[in-house]
Amino acid sequence: MRFVLLFSFFLLFSSIYFKVYSQTSERQLATKNKLMLSISDTTFVNLKDYSEDFVYDMKYATTDNFLKSKVYDCAACFLRWKTVKALIKANDTFMQKGFKIKLFDCYRPLDIQKKMWKIVSNPEYVADPAKGSIHNRGGAVDLTLVTLEGKELNMGTAFDFFGKEASHGYLFPDKKVMDNRKMLKKIMLQNGFKAFDSEWWHYNLASGLTDKVSNTKWECD
Repeated sequence: MRFVLLFSFFLLFSSIYFKVYSQTSERQLATKNKLMLSISDTTFVNLKDYSEDFVYDMKYATTDNFLKSKVYDCAACFLRWKTVKALIKANDTFMQKGFKIKLFDCYRPLDIQKKMWKIVSNPEYVADPAKGSIHNRGGAVDLTLVTLEGKELNMGTAFDFFGKEASHGYLFPDKKVMDNRKMLKKIMLQNGFKAFDSEWWHYNLASGLTDKVSNTKWECD
């Protein structure tokens, strides 16, 4: 009898707890959605604050890049809010197919662009900071695809490979490479991005091309 009473009390407590927890979660989600709706499309935000479904390998926060120099103080993917929304939609589609986006570079403050230009002053490799690039506007991303287990798909070349093989128009004999590139390009274009012909990894948000060059910085943890 005592066991039955204790068990009944446990069921009652559990029911009340989960009801309160569910209501609290719903309120928190509603509050978060309301806050997201109030964000201006041109506001810079940290992608990690809005999705946990991306993989990061921020090359310019390391020396593992064509500059052979670390130019960011710390690794972070900041973008304008409209770019983040489009990128999350694209990633949702990739995840339905068993893949996800891995990011190499996102928004790049103008001071970082100047630092890169000082190391390699060649417009074939680095955009002239006097003009600025879409990276400086918060509308560009450098990326690839990985499996849900984190294995990179073969795209034919490494990131920041500046040979003809990096071009979208280059015809690889390996059909799998071509299929991987086509899938990446197709889904990115469907979500408002434009491809950059000579770099398979680089995509610009079409609506971000007219945004102003920015030097907004973020704090490192």
